Amino acid sequence: MKLSLGDIAEHISAKFYGDSQRQIHAINTLDKASEGEVSFFSNRRYLSALKSTTASAVILSEDDRKHCPVDSLVVDNPYLAYAKLANLLYPDQESIPGIHSSADIHDTATIHPSAQIGAQVSVGKNAMIGEGTVIGAGVIIGDGAIIGRHSRLYPNVVLYKDVVLGDRVKLHSGVIIGADGFGIANENGKWLKIPQVGTVEIGNDVEIGANTTIDRGALGNTIIADGVKIDNQVQVGHNVHIGKDTAVAGCVAIAGSTHIGERCMIGGACGISGHIEIADDVVLMAMSGVNNSIKEAGVYASGLPVMDVKTWRKNVVSFKQLYLLNTRLRRLEDNYTDKED
Repeated sequence: MKLSLGDIAEHISAKFYGDSQRQIHAINTLDKASEGEVSFFSNRRYLSALKSTTASAVILSEDDRKHCPVDSLVVDNPYLAYAKLANLLYPDQESIPGIHSSADIHDTATIHPSAQIGAQVSVGKNAMIGEGTVIGAGVIIGDGAIIGRHSRLYPNVVLYKDVVLGDRVKLHSGVIIGADGFGIANENGKWLKIPQVGTVEIGNDVEIGANTTIDRGALGNTIIADGVKIDNQVQVGHNVHIGKDTAVAGCVAIAGSTHIGERCMIGGACGISGHIEIADDVVLMAMSGVNNSIKEAGVYASGLPVMDVKTWRKNVVSFKQLYLLNTRLRRLEDNYTDKED
C-alpha cells in the first residue's frame, strides 16, 4: 500500500509540514528509514537519530519539530499516531472463505461461509465459527466452543470445550485456552484432583500472545473482558477476572480467583497471588510481587533493581538483619518512653 503524506496527515489528525504529495509505502526506525518511509520520534534518547534521519517524514510533537531535518507530521502523541498509521499500512490479511480438504469438521459444527479453515484443523461437535474468522493450520477447537466474527487464530492454537471468544479476537500460535486450572486437595499427603467444570469467556477485541495459557474456571468461569491485551508466555489461573482494556506484559503469572480491574498495566514477570483484588487503573512495575489486594489506583513496585554482586551480597546481609534491628529499635523506644513517664 502507498499513501501520500497528505492522506497520512488526515488519517492521524496531524499538522503537516512539507510535500503533501510525497508517497509513503512503509514505516521504519529513525536510523534505518529512507526515501518512501516514515518514522516517529517519542523518546529523547533517540534525538541524535532524529537529527540525522533520512526518512521521508517523521511523526513527532511540535516541541521536537525544530530538530527534524525532513518533512514533519506533528501530533500530540507520536507513539499513538504511529500505531494508527501502522494499522493503516499493514492491515491484517483478509480471510479467503473455504475449508481445507485436510480439516476435520464435526457434522454438528456451524461454520460461517465467509470463514477460512486451514490445513489439519479439528473442529468439535456443536462448535461455532463466526463470519470472516480465520483459523490457521493445526488449530484444535473443542466441542461446544464458540468463536465470534472476524477473529484470527494462528497455527496450533488450542481451544478446549465450551470456550467462548468474542469478535475480533486474535490468538497467536501456541495459545491454549481452557485447560484445567490447578485445583487439588490434600488428603493425608496425597493430592486429589478437583474437576474444573467452568470454562473461559473472552470478550471482543482481545489479543493474546504466543504460548500464553488461560485456565478454565473451577466452578464459575475465567473472564477476560473486552479490549484486554496479553503478551507472550503469560499464565492466567482458574477463575481469574481481567477487566476491560488492561494490558499484561510477558511472563506474568496470575494465580487463581484474582480480580484485576480495568485499564491496568501489568509489567513483565510480575507474580500475582490468588484470591486478591486489584483496583482499576493500577500500574505494576516489572517483576513486582503482589501478595495482597491493591485497593487504590496508582503505580506500584517491589523487588530490587540490578546491581553489582558485591553490593547485592552486602544488601542481602543487611536485609536479613532488619527484623533484629527493628526489634532493638522498638525496645529502645519503649525504654525511652518509660523514662519520660
